[in-house]
Amino acid sequence: MTTPEWLKPGLYGVACGAIVVTVIGFNWGGWVTGGTAREMATEQSRIEVVTALTSICVDQSKRDPQLAERIALLKASSSYERGDLVMKNGWATMPGTSEGNRRVAIACADKVGV
Repeated sequence: MTTPEWLKPGLYGVACGAIVVTVIGFNWGGWVTGGTAREMATEQSRIEVVTALTSICVDQSKRDPQLAERIALLKASSSYERGDLVMKNGWATMPGTSEGNRRVAIACADKVGV
């Protein structure tokens, strides 16, 4: 089958246009693949869960009878030790769990130690 001569430039234009639109869309248009969208959603949900659980951690810290001493110790410690101190104090251990959450502990240390 032969194609008319006038059709070839149109087909080349369609092919080149599709490539250009795809490159622009994925690089600057904000398009993402399904896998990337799932990764982004998972990370965002982790951030939201940590944010929600941090308020519980802060509330548990306010109920601690040794709060003043422990906050002084938090302020005196380095930034990378604060999460461990919060976990050791038990503030990052959520009701119904047996172990603390490190991400919650780090976020809680930032809010409590301010």
